[in-house]
Amino acid sequence: MLEDKDRIFTNLYGMHDRTLAGAKARGHWDGTKGILDKGRDWIIDQMKASGLRGRGGAGFPTGLKWSFMPKESDGRPAYLVVNADESEPGTCKDREIMRHDPHTLIEGCLIASFAMQAHACYIYIRGEYIREKEALQAAIDEAYEAGLIGPNACGTGWEFELYLHHGAGAYICGEETALLESLEGKKGMPRMKPPFPAGAGLYGCPTTVNNVESIAVVPTILRRGPEWFAGFGRPNNAGTKLFAISGHVNAPCVVEEAMSITFEELIDRHCGGIRGGWDNLKAVIPGGSSVPCLPASMMRDNAIMDFDWLREQRSGLGTAAVIVMDQSTDIIKAIWRLSKFYKHESCGQCTPCREGTGWMMRVMDRLVKGEAEVEEIDMLLDVTKQVEGHTICALGDAAAWPIQGLIRHFRDEIEDRIKAKRTGKMSAVAAE
Repeated sequence: MLEDKDRIFTNLYGMHDRTLAGAKARGHWDGTKGILDKGRDWIIDQMKASGLRGRGGAGFPTGLKWSFMPKESDGRPAYLVVNADESEPGTCKDREIMRHDPHTLIEGCLIASFAMQAHACYIYIRGEYIREKEALQAAIDEAYEAGLIGPNACGTGWEFELYLHHGAGAYICGEETALLESLEGKKGMPRMKPPFPAGAGLYGCPTTVNNVESIAVVPTILRRGPEWFAGFGRPNNAGTKLFAISGHVNAPCVVEEAMSITFEELIDRHCGGIRGGWDNLKAVIPGGSSVPCLPASMMRDNAIMDFDWLREQRSGLGTAAVIVMDQSTDIIKAIWRLSKFYKHESCGQCTPCREGTGWMMRVMDRLVKGEAEVEEIDMLLDVTKQVEGHTICALGDAAAWPIQGLIRHFRDEIEDRIKAKRTGKMSAVAAE
């Protein structure tokens, strides 16, 4: 269990002062100049040693990502872009950082930008996050007034400008290259890679795109040392993590816990258990709506909440947005709702995604009502395979995986519904 003294986000619930004075009282902005004085190579080496993996879903090693930025400038400026779009259904962790602990993010932006020799950083915040934008902008203004960022950031002589950019509420803009297109004032449509953003990103310049949580934990890691951070979790799954638990638990919450905590401990300790008891658990989506669901049988026995264990189960930690479903859930309808979402949010650039998301949703429409043929289950699975891995960005995968998880673990329910419809024994719940 993570002890309070080891929590990075000390004001996650807004119980304390979120202003600069409050942040400093809790240990933020402490010795920031000293960290910068140690140089960019030291910062990147420390981040690599900490084992921090990106908290936005993909889990790519953060220090390694930073090291891809050019060591010497060829005349082009470098940029850090913070992905605060957080549009993944079920995910609500970054908004707590921006609402209640914004200075962790701002200090992280300064240090990370310095490590990548970027004089400017853009925070791209989700269109619906109005209050979060206000809180974050107020904190940025405070940091400018105090000289912590600006022409002489923290008295180091380093010029650092921080801009907050408000998106318009499109899911696709959470994809890093679509985010860059949107930031440039164009349609939010993903770019082909290569070139990767580190070679040609924002305005064709070297750019690194990181998640809010990935950047906000940086100052504390550098203050306490990479060994401290690496001491939590299993090897290759280091550190603390914000988990956003929603659905059929007694007390839904966002909580900072050690990586590799078991699912049972996470739910019992922080959420007061499953609604109606553990025997009432049906399924769990462990990392935001785009990862495949897992049945209760796999989540009961020492299920480990980290990148590697969940990947071995053919799911993923993603953003650690844990969606819990009990026996009252119509699981087919739940996945249908997700397929409807991905169909709506597809940018339409790739044919497999543009056509495939609509096709999958229409088959799911019929499966929910039990009006499909049993053979169509395999046909649907085949279409998800044709979409998965054949698109410019990961939205195609995100649309395919929930359906694959449904068919993998709840195929019997789909078949039962089709048979029930044929015999006229459909329940009222399923037929809605």
